[in-house]
Amino acid sequence: MQIGELAERSGLSRDTLRFYEKRGLIASLRRPNGYRHYPDETLMLLNYVRTAQRLGFSLAEIETELPAAGENLPGAARLADLLRHKISSIDSRIAELQSLRDDLATRLDLACPLGVEN
Repeated sequence: MQIGELAERSGLSRDTLRFYEKRGLIASLRRPNGYRHYPDETLMLLNYVRTAQRLGFSLAEIETELPAAGENLPGAARLADLLRHKISSIDSRIAELQSLRDDLATRLDLACPLGVEN
């Protein structure tokens, strides 16, 4: 399929598709007329990328785990490991934010809330 059809079917802009291609997340073949042609599997790869992004994975993390465009996606065991690691990272960040919130709350009643740490 050409880039316009892929954009329509995936809900992504042509610029986003070109960006993903430049980063190696998807691949196209060039036709003699210079047009990009994407295999049907590209929709599956884009769905994988978009789902991973919605789950909090950065493009850099996705690139690391996504095989070269056109190869098989990571297996269920590897994906489960990635999700466990992401959950652990989120839990750590929640703990940091809770600690920050607690510190801010204790400073509310101080005469100089931004003074020397207690």
